[in-house]
Amino acid sequence: MNHRLVIGVTGGIATGKSTVLQILAERGFATIDADLVYRELIKTNGHLVGAIADAFGPGVVGADGAIDRMALGAMVFAEAAALQRLEAIAHPVVVTEVRRLLQAAQTERIAVDAVKLIESGMDALCDQVWLVECDPTVQLARLMVRNNLSPADAQQRIAAGPDLVRAQTRADVILDNSGDRTALVLQIDEALGAQ
Repeated sequence: MNHRLVIGVTGGIATGKSTVLQILAERGFATIDADLVYRELIKTNGHLVGAIADAFGPGVVGADGAIDRMALGAMVFAEAAALQRLEAIAHPVVVTEVRRLLQAAQTERIAVDAVKLIESGMDALCDQVWLVECDPTVQLARLMVRNNLSPADAQQRIAAGPDLVRAQTRADVILDNSGDRTALVLQIDEALGAQ
């Protein structure tokens, strides 16, 4: 391969984006998880921590000086306007860091996982957008188990997710992750084979 391929992986919470990223890593892709980038930044980036504290109050900053994700999450997942405010603060910082990581990558095949890939503008950094979908009942069950959430809290987080109609329109590849890992692997290998 003589040119770089950057695949942006997006989809709702608990649809299996991380699993897609793991499978792509097994196929030789370097991976960047925008959520992990964000989690690191809210521990180490004083400017971002300060901006979030200014917007949401000092109660979102833990004793260690990092953002308390549980406290902040309780605020932003309860109110759409609060989530939009957080995204307006955090997305530019996360996008800048993802861009830096892409430039520093020493490989020709890279996958970027981001729930709000399109909304944040990170899709512009990618050659292809892959959308991961799954049956809504499967998604709800996965999220409740993974995050130890009540059905109401899980639904609230799903509702805060990306605009899936917009994502479907933008997607180059749509993966259905309602089944098992083997079925997902087959879809990924088919999509990669079409490169």
